[in-house]
Amino acid sequence: MHLLNLGILAHVDAGKTSLTERLLHTAGVTDELGSVDAGSTRTDTLALERQRGITIKSAVVSFPLDGVTVNLIDTPGHPDFIAEVERVLGVLDGAVLVVSAVEGVQAQTRVLMRTLRRLRIPTLVFVNKIDRRGARSDAVLAQLARRLAVPLVPMGRATALGTRAARFLPGLGPAALDALADHDDALLAAYLDGGVPEPRLRAALAEQTRRALVHPVYFGSAATGAGVADLVAGIERLLPAAGGDPAGPFSGTVFKVERGPAGEKVAYARLFSGTLGVRDRVPFGSRAADGGRPEGRVTGLSVFEGGTDLRRDRAGAGRIVKVWGLGGIRIGDALGAPGRAYEHHFAPPSLETVVVPGPGTDRRALHVALTQLAEQDPLIDVRSDEVRQETSVSLYGEVQKEVIQATLADDYGLDVTFRETTTICVERLTGAGAAVEFNRKDGNPFLATVGLRVEPAPPGAGVGFRLEVELGSMPYAFFKAVEETVRETLGQGLHGWRIPDCTVTMTHSGYSPRQSHAHQGFDKSMSSTGHDFRGLTPLVLTEALRRAGTRVHEPMHRFRLEAPVDTLGALLPVLAGLGAVPQRTATEGVLAVLEGAVPAARVHGLEQRLPGLTRGEGELETAFDHYAPVERGPVPERPRTDHNPLSRKEYLLNVTGRVAG
Repeated sequence: MHLLNLGILAHVDAGKTSLTERLLHTAGVTDELGSVDAGSTRTDTLALERQRGITIKSAVVSFPLDGVTVNLIDTPGHPDFIAEVERVLGVLDGAVLVVSAVEGVQAQTRVLMRTLRRLRIPTLVFVNKIDRRGARSDAVLAQLARRLAVPLVPMGRATALGTRAARFLPGLGPAALDALADHDDALLAAYLDGGVPEPRLRAALAEQTRRALVHPVYFGSAATGAGVADLVAGIERLLPAAGGDPAGPFSGTVFKVERGPAGEKVAYARLFSGTLGVRDRVPFGSRAADGGRPEGRVTGLSVFEGGTDLRRDRAGAGRIVKVWGLGGIRIGDALGAPGRAYEHHFAPPSLETVVVPGPGTDRRALHVALTQLAEQDPLIDVRSDEVRQETSVSLYGEVQKEVIQATLADDYGLDVTFRETTTICVERLTGAGAAVEFNRKDGNPFLATVGLRVEPAPPGAGVGFRLEVELGSMPYAFFKAVEETVRETLGQGLHGWRIPDCTVTMTHSGYSPRQSHAHQGFDKSMSSTGHDFRGLTPLVLTEALRRAGTRVHEPMHRFRLEAPVDTLGALLPVLAGLGAVPQRTATEGVLAVLEGAVPAARVHGLEQRLPGLTRGEGELETAFDHYAPVERGPVPERPRTDHNPLSRKEYLLNVTGRVAG
């Protein structure tokens, strides 16, 4: 029996969790169907998930088919929790993309399919809710082809749509041959020579599905079970087994981290090669500066079988496991031999908010709790401002803010509120600038000489650090201290925002060699230390930035908006007022399609106004696209959380306790 690690993905409310429950029931793992409405689902285990009826955290559950053991991963559908989906994608062998037969293709459907295609993950499409009033089959199939723009193979047709008697009738039609022949010249030649036997057609279907060239489409209902047996057969026959050599070098990837009852870290990992056992010492994470990697001893191990996770002494390639004992583990870490790199497939969050502790809420406990939540979500950044005694977190949307609030209350007993959500901007250099401070000259209280030049770099280039001085001119540790401090200082530019792309060149260096007196030890007051270079560098870099100049750029989302043509008159002025710039307008029947860019800060306002402007028929899809200079209103400023090197007097008082003469 082979393994298959299967993801269930969908736009929110397409019926993804209900389909998971139906699959578990069909496989005999559960005696009764779990209900999202009743809060009795197997995979939505968090109290908050059951209260809200949405999936927030990915969950793993296993079930057996005739020849396959499936590790099924249920993922969130709401865009605010896209990070949960992101980390699952790298461990999948195949996926089922769920689409509602009533709502059809929605914004998140398109985002997910684009990513599945880019990663070449074999994917089946399940059109759910054929029993619901308003369900469509041919229209949804046409919409899938038009809006997803991927090769589809209908695996049959739906009958009695919109009733409890709705059924799926399996059968490959002419469309199957058309889609498959596009990728198989021999198949096309056989068709022209007199026809293609169905066994050959089905063999070609399996081969092309496993290569992610085509996507079989099933219709059904998770509520009634219609079409689910056919989908199960497709999962078994068409999706590839988990690969990997159990006898090879050990390699795995961590895609989820949670805390156990005693606060211990529990890592969820996909094993790609080799075998992992209890008491094994395992290297994990990235290489440190000295070339080594942290290690931990596995104290516990479990695998997913028969609807639950079971303790085991060993597990081999292809498995998804839970691992105890790796205290410093983080999401995205490689286990054992460095394997595939952890990639971000979706944009980072572009919003943030300040967390305000309620009466009686301990600030330290709040910081610890938020840090633990950030451990479980690497795209959430926790930012502490010691001066103002404030903590802010980055977000994807307002629903995520509500979930953080409820999680802090339910799991940690902490009462919090939030300030208004703001966008996360960046700063970009407008020119080049240089500055230098010399050891013991012109009021420099640090035993160090540091000169730096900053220059713009293209978006996405990152921060480059170069030397224009000889590496042997001072101890390597001092160069390292300067580089690390440069990267840290660039987290807050002249307006308080991160500077993500620039080149910094060290132009001057100097230090005071180790001094000692006869019969005495090392005299720190006369000798340079790493502290001197870490203290001086922010002053020099900030002055160089001031001379170069920076400009604040705000996040821009690309948008695609579908709305009735006759609502454009009301819609276009509102888009202009929100700073949205349509770049393409087209009509598709009675619908107008607008594509363009809109400031991230105004997306939420557009979402709120859209139903009223379009009689509830408008559909908006947005995703982060780029940063653009702030053109409207005052320049956004972000409160600083460092010692403020913009003010030399304030900085030196904070760092040295005195102001240099």
